[in-house]
Amino acid sequence: MTAEGRLRARPSQPVGAAPAGLQRLELDVGRDGLLYVPAGYRPDHPAPLAVMLHGAGGNAQHGISLLHELADAAGLILLAPESRRQTWDVIMGGYGPDVTYLDRALAQLFARYGVDPARLAVGGFSDGASYALSLGITNGDLFSHVIAFSPGFMAPAARKGAPRLFISHGTRDQVLPIGPCSRRIVPQVERAGYDVLYHEFDGPHTVPAEIAREAVDWLIGREDIRA
Repeated sequence: MTAEGRLRARPSQPVGAAPAGLQRLELDVGRDGLLYVPAGYRPDHPAPLAVMLHGAGGNAQHGISLLHELADAAGLILLAPESRRQTWDVIMGGYGPDVTYLDRALAQLFARYGVDPARLAVGGFSDGASYALSLGITNGDLFSHVIAFSPGFMAPAARKGAPRLFISHGTRDQVLPIGPCSRRIVPQVERAGYDVLYHEFDGPHTVPAEIAREAVDWLIGREDIRA
């Protein structure tokens, strides 16, 4: 299954109480991951979830930091796994160990926390955005939303479901230039019938605070998020 990029974990009824705050996943002694559960989380109120993927050479803290300042106000759970190598498996040649690890992380999370399946996103920045688009489209029967901050490409193994897509990119990006990247990707996914919210901004290879806030507003369907 992992060779096809497919994730098998699904939201379920959580068992017992689980802590809020920032915590390690403790699924690997080397590269692992982080989970952030907002202070207002209630087991009887399923929360939105964003799986946030770091860029090349990054780590779980980079993934968490993309939306961390907005998580409490939005009631948003954040899961930030780390790639097994310096970047995500499909970028290195094909789906495999990162899909397996993410499936384990999601299964652990779903067993402990209530997650709203209608607000379940995979997202990321740079290589993490490319991987989020690839995994999100491949697993659109799990992910309702995909958040791609400055992606370079996408390589879905299949099309499952119809996740909504949020894509942003800086017009002065010199790492992943907007022309051959988002301005190529966005028309492709629109022609394929996906619901796309696309935002270009005047800036380099980064995620401005206002773009992060817009993505969270879009995910949870609320317009009054404040960092």
